[in-house]
Amino acid sequence: MPLRIVITGAPASGKSELIERLKEEPSLGEFVFLEEIARQLLKEDPSYRGRWGEFHDEIYRRQVARENSLTGRSFIADRGTADAFAFHHRTAEHYGTTARDEYGRYDAVIHLGSAASLGEKYYRRDAERSESVEEVMKLERALSEVWRDHPGYRFIAASSNLEEKYRTLIETLTAIIREAG
Repeated sequence: MPLRIVITGAPASGKSELIERLKEEPSLGEFVFLEEIARQLLKEDPSYRGRWGEFHDEIYRRQVARENSLTGRSFIADRGTADAFAFHHRTAEHYGTTARDEYGRYDAVIHLGSAASLGEKYYRRDAERSESVEEVMKLERALSEVWRDHPGYRFIAASSNLEEKYRTLIETLTAIIREAG
């Protein structure tokens, strides 16, 4: 049985860095890793920043197509379809779906807590991460609201120690795989 796992989180959750490290884990060799579509889209067309509705609709559309192409294969996705609803709720309306409708696409959801919850000292902005701590925390709450009722939802709190957070992520993934086994 293929396992379909989402790793989500607000900016500064360590999501992208930790997923890169997961790709090197021998125990996860059977998994296809799906990169975050938002970054790809913004690199393709920076003008999406001014067209948020269209941007999140396109993320959702591409995510569905990409996941559907992996029938029978296990994957770990950097964000899932319902993430678009946390960032732009009208995407769900546009596609005639709900977060609960999307839950069936995934066996487990791991929500990584943002370093922004630890305060300004731990939150760094960059070219693609321009949100304030308050904006990030609002996104974190929105992601929690979208995913928390998924039966396989797990939350890993923010930590000032990325190694500790990575170990917790590995332990969580190992438990998910074992439970599915």
